[in-house]
Amino acid sequence: MTITAAALAKYIDHTLLAVDATCDQVADLAAEAIRLGTFSICISPAMLPVTTPLGAVLLATVCGFPSGKHAPEVKAAEAALACAAGADEVDMVIDIGLAKVGNFAGLVGEIAAVRDAVPNDRLLKVIIESAALSDEQIVLACQAAVQAGAQFVKTSTGFHPAGGATTHAVSLMRATVGAEVGVKASGGIRDYATAVAMIEAGATRLGCSASAAILAAAPQR
Repeated sequence: MTITAAALAKYIDHTLLAVDATCDQVADLAAEAIRLGTFSICISPAMLPVTTPLGAVLLATVCGFPSGKHAPEVKAAEAALACAAGADEVDMVIDIGLAKVGNFAGLVGEIAAVRDAVPNDRLLKVIIESAALSDEQIVLACQAAVQAGAQFVKTSTGFHPAGGATTHAVSLMRATVGAEVGVKASGGIRDYATAVAMIEAGATRLGCSASAAILAAAPQR
């Protein structure tokens, strides 16, 4: 598969989730996203609202990040506040311990709590931390996300020591959720070849902080 830079940019959530990120860095991220033509920027909720004009670039944020070890009510409140501050999309982290013990009802409950807190015109992505889960647990988490009404499942926070996205996990997630739910690959995507491999595996969105370098290596037309 060959994807031009302009086409590839539309897959990318241009991401800045560093714990020491500043408002000036967010402004720079927004300007770079506009220049590159990425789908969105993804930033921490504490950096909202964004005062820099984004044009056609959407605004994504995270909740329950990065551990997922927050009460469902806290995740829901965080998501609601983020949407009120202008977020178009929310990437929530599940409690991966629930997936590890097979607690399907618990997963559905916490995801549904966030889904209910996010307005219907906003998008919810569910981060399952796939590198820390077995195949069976990945399937369980994805099925819970779909049942709870999420529009996307996402591989990773990029902060877990187990690692980030793999093509195997993306393929399994795509096979589990079917064609109607998005799959976001995130964590460790730093070059053009990896980005394309994730799309070939079934990803419909990519979380990248190295977006400029990735797109510079892509065919320009």
